[in-house]
Amino acid sequence: MTRTLAPLLLVVLSAASLGCDLGKGSAVQQASPSARASKSVYELQTQTLEGAPAPLSKFSGQVTLIVNVASECGYTPQYSGLQRVHEKFKARGFSVLGFPSNDFGRQEPGSEQEIRAFCSSKYRVDFPMFAKVQTQTGPGQAPVYAALGQATGVLPSWNFGKYLVARGGRVLAFFPSKVEPEDPKLIAAIEAALAG
Repeated sequence: MTRTLAPLLLVVLSAASLGCDLGKGSAVQQASPSARASKSVYELQTQTLEGAPAPLSKFSGQVTLIVNVASECGYTPQYSGLQRVHEKFKARGFSVLGFPSNDFGRQEPGSEQEIRAFCSSKYRVDFPMFAKVQTQTGPGQAPVYAALGQATGVLPSWNFGKYLVARGGRVLAFFPSKVEPEDPKLIAAIEAALAG
């Protein structure tokens, strides 16, 4: 039994030493230097919420915050903070990018039209929203989330996980769901990315 527990204990201790959060906590995960040298997120393709092709190259040269969003989650009110952050920094070359996902608790069950109507009427969201995606590993995982997970070593453990992406498309950090959009740590990281 001791031989079985030893590898698990090593993983937990390694994660703790790196500041990883194995649950839904508030630890920030920085991208490793080797991951930062990987392929640019802005080289990937996706679709708009309405189903039109959407090359992420449109955001090359900007700092972005990529967020897996959901309409029926306890964190859904974060849409308000995301919109405020988007408005605050957009003139400086920043954008929030919303990717609806039904991966966690089936909290994004609506159609694309329902998602758009909800975000517009309830939170006045005008930042770019994309087609519903699978964030988790598996055959249907969206290429965007495969790249984000590879760059940081972490995938969202719930709705409203946030990835900060540099102007060149390299992933800088992951902020878990509990980190509010206007959290000073996140705002400072956005400011640093915009200044860099």
